[in-house]
Amino acid sequence: MDPARFVTDASLDLLARRLRFLGYDVVTHRGARLEELFESAARSGRTVLTLSDRHPARWAHVPVARVPRGDAAAAVRAIAAAHAPAGPPFSRCALCNTALVPRSSFEARGEVPGRVIRAGWPLTYCPGCGHWYWPGSHVARLRDWLEAALGRALPEPP
Repeated sequence: MDPARFVTDASLDLLARRLRFLGYDVVTHRGARLEELFESAARSGRTVLTLSDRHPARWAHVPVARVPRGDAAAAVRAIAAAHAPAGPPFSRCALCNTALVPRSSFEARGEVPGRVIRAGWPLTYCPGCGHWYWPGSHVARLRDWLEAALGRALPEPP
């Protein structure tokens, strides 16, 4: 299975963020109409991630992943069953979709709370939006949710 690359609109922003946490490459176009998503997907070789049943004839060659309404866990499960992620879990920025890069605690001084640096947790940084990530309690809760949604354990980070 080749790694999937998706494009969606703001109506699926929560799903897009959760898929990014799983390592999926998901670009979100806020305010885009369905036809604009198809045009973007055609230009960039992505699959349209949508709630809509519409598939404009002009864009028949563009692949579509239809997402079930209402149940976020079912949507994550459906995408994960049909498509491979672009990278390992927690390797993409949940906000802007950029691949994260490892950074040292020295580089993070003044950017993250001191308790995070003192804990010695591994740090990653998004060069796209400047957001820092570390494996705190939020990641543990998110990991639990994702594992429950998928019905399987996620691989441990290196």
